[in-house]
Amino acid sequence: MNAVLQPRIEYLPMRPADVAAVVAIEQRIYAFPWTAGNFADSLTSGHSAWISLEDGVIIGYAVMLLVLDEAHLLTIGIAATRQGRGLGSALLAYLYDAAKADGATRMFLDVRPSNTVACALYRRDGFAEIGRRRGYYPAPGGREDALVMARDL
Repeated sequence: MNAVLQPRIEYLPMRPADVAAVVAIEQRIYAFPWTAGNFADSLTSGHSAWISLEDGVIIGYAVMLLVLDEAHLLTIGIAATRQGRGLGSALLAYLYDAAKADGATRMFLDVRPSNTVACALYRRDGFAEIGRRRGYYPAPGGREDALVMARDL
């Protein structure tokens, strides 16, 4: 019997020393990435920021804003070479637990309608569209709406 070893995934709080690796992933997967300053500001502000590690290497990240009983997913990403393996779903599941542990009962997020892979992931995970922010995101040649989605925790 051949046993396939699964990669070891762990989730840790993001530290300032992690920002460069996170930004490197962000720049490869998004046309309009967050900057190192955006991530540093999130850490300074006390947002719930996480990294996911596969065999000790940062392969994903997420930042949430927790306000009273609400969690707002501000950004999430999985390295392009690791996408399509369920790591985004696993990171979301971890975030749900972290948000619930901090008293959140509902999670919100904004997503580009053109990001069909993310939209499908969020819908599979129980998010429903509750609104739209017109012209929210920068886009090639102009602006793009954001779908506002929510999910009970």
